[in-house]
Amino acid sequence: MFDEIIDISNLPTIDLHGETATIASVMINDFINDNIKQKKYIIAIIHGKGSGILKHTTIETLKNNKNVLDYKICFFNDGMTLVKLRR
Repeated sequence: MFDEIIDISNLPTIDLHGETATIASVMINDFINDNIKQKKYIIAIIHGKGSGILKHTTIETLKNNKNVLDYKICFFNDGMTLVKLRR
């Protein structure tokens, strides 16, 4: 899915630092819906490295969202996940 080169500097991005897992999950789903409405189909989610709670929450939320085609942990920053959305 991510065969093309992606310029992450211009991607819509949400930063989940400081959020609880429950709030982060709601924020992710809202962010996905907002970007689909704006016809932006590749997004970035910053969850940080830390203890892994937000990273785990991000992955589980993406797995369960029908609008997500694919997601990958960013190669250069494992505190960020890149997401490809359904058109």
